[in-house]
Amino acid sequence: MLDVFYLVLGIGLLTVGGNFLIRGALGISKRAGISPLLTGLVIVGFGTSMPELVVSVGAALSGQPDIAIGNVVGSNIANILLVLGLCAAITPLFISPLSLRRDAVAVMASSCLFMLIVLDGSLSWIDATILLSSLVGYLIWAYRTEKKANMPLAHVLEDKITEDEITEEETTEIAVKPKAIIWTVAETIGGLALLIAGSQILLKGAVGIAIGLGVSEAVIGLTLVAVGTSLPELTISVIAAFRKQADVAIGNILGSNIFNLLGILGVSAILQPIAVAGRVIGFDQWVMLGSSILLYLFLLSGRKLSRVEGSLLLLGYFAYIAVSYIYFPN
Repeated sequence: MLDVFYLVLGIGLLTVGGNFLIRGALGISKRAGISPLLTGLVIVGFGTSMPELVVSVGAALSGQPDIAIGNVVGSNIANILLVLGLCAAITPLFISPLSLRRDAVAVMASSCLFMLIVLDGSLSWIDATILLSSLVGYLIWAYRTEKKANMPLAHVLEDKITEDEITEEETTEIAVKPKAIIWTVAETIGGLALLIAGSQILLKGAVGIAIGLGVSEAVIGLTLVAVGTSLPELTISVIAAFRKQADVAIGNILGSNIFNLLGILGVSAILQPIAVAGRVIGFDQWVMLGSSILLYLFLLSGRKLSRVEGSLLLLGYFAYIAVSYIYFPN
C-alpha cells in the first residue's frame, strides 16, 4: 500500500513540477527576449517531456535500465494510443499538412532509428551520440520549415500559456516587475526540484509494486511509470481537444515522442550505458512503431483523426496493457 502511495505522490510531484518548470521557463524566455518561435519549439514543445527525462535518467543512473527504457517506449505508445485516442474520441483532430509531412514522419523515423541501434541489446554512448545528433538535426529542420512557412509556433505558445493559466497581464508583469522576475526564477528552480524529487519517489514506488506483484520492472516501466510521466501530455492534449485546438493536441504528442526517443534516451545513455530488455526488442518496440505508422495512415486518409479512429487507438492500448500483464509479466 505504501508503494502505491509513493507512486501516486511521485506522479503528482512530476505533474506539478512540470507545470512550474514550463511556466518559469516561458517567463524567463520572454524576459530575455527569446523569439516566440524558438521558445515554442524548445521550451513548450519539449517541456512536457521533462518527467520522462528525469525518471529515465534517474533510473539509468540507479541501475534500473528496464524502467529507463520502458518509461520512454511505454510513454510513446501511451501518447499515441491512449492520449490521442482519447482526444479524438472527444472531438475529431485535424492536422496541418506541414506537421503531417514533417513531425509524423519524424516520429516513425525516430522509432526505426531506435530499433536499429538496439539490435545489439544495449544503448552505448555512441548510440546516444547518434540519437542526440538526430534530435539537433530535427530541431534545425523544424525551425527552418516553420520559418519558411511563416507559421511560427507563437500560437502553440499562446495555447500552452493559456492552459497553464498564464494570462497576458501576467506575462507583461513578468517582463517589467523585479518581484515577478524573482518569482519566475523560483518557479523554474522549484519545478526542477519537484521533478527530481518526484522521479525518485515514483521509482521507489514502481520498484516496490513490481516486487509485490511479481512482475518485472520492464512491465511496470512500460505501463504504470509510462502513463504517470505522460500525464502532462494527457492533460494538455485533452484540454486542447475540448477547446477545438487540434494542432496543439497532435503537435504536443508528436513533439514529445520525438524528444522521448532522441533526447531522453540520448541523454540517459550518454550518462550510463543501458541494457535493453528482450521483451522490448521482441514486442514493445514493434507496438511503438506500429502505433506511429497507424497514426500516420489515419491522419493521411483525411488529414484528421476521427472519433472512430480514436476509439480504435484506445482499444489498441487496452489490448496492449492486457497482453503486457498476461503474456509478458516477467
